[in-house]
Amino acid sequence: MARLKQVYDETIAPALMKKFSYSSVMEIPRIEKIIINVGCGEARDNAKVLDAVIADLTQITGQKPVVCKAKKSVANFKLREGMSIGAKVTLRGARMYEFLDRFFSLALPRVRDFRGINPNSFDGRGNYSMGVKEQLIFPEIDYDKIDKIRGMDICFVTTANTDEEARELLTLFGAPFSQQ
Repeated sequence: MARLKQVYDETIAPALMKKFSYSSVMEIPRIEKIIINVGCGEARDNAKVLDAVIADLTQITGQKPVVCKAKKSVANFKLREGMSIGAKVTLRGARMYEFLDRFFSLALPRVRDFRGINPNSFDGRGNYSMGVKEQLIFPEIDYDKIDKIRGMDICFVTTANTDEEARELLTLFGAPFSQQ
């Protein structure tokens, strides 16, 4: 954390201040939190699936995930209210910067046929969301110990007001956006 936080303070923040000509240092965008979410609908039939998801998320993030339960009953999905259907982790502070560094420098380059992440996945308020098709891109996951390949959603929540500011912030952190 110390390295990436120090990089933000010494180079990224002044670069953003200069580019967008903010009047106060409090206007400079920063990353608030990173949310990693894994949905596993098959957990309603087999409880061990959720244990495997929790173990994988714990290894990837270094933090214990929260189990997500169904809010409503849906008959078509054979889903009842209160059933466990996923897990999520919210990273802040040191763990967030550590995950960000590992994700951009180690995990993303291990994706097959990787040409960069989509620069259009911003929500209009400066937050960026993306999906990962398999958990094997993370070096912490042992290929022999997984039972099934699962994807995950990763959401970067920033204090930026516009998508342009957030894109510049993530680019300075090392996000490999594709050139369209």
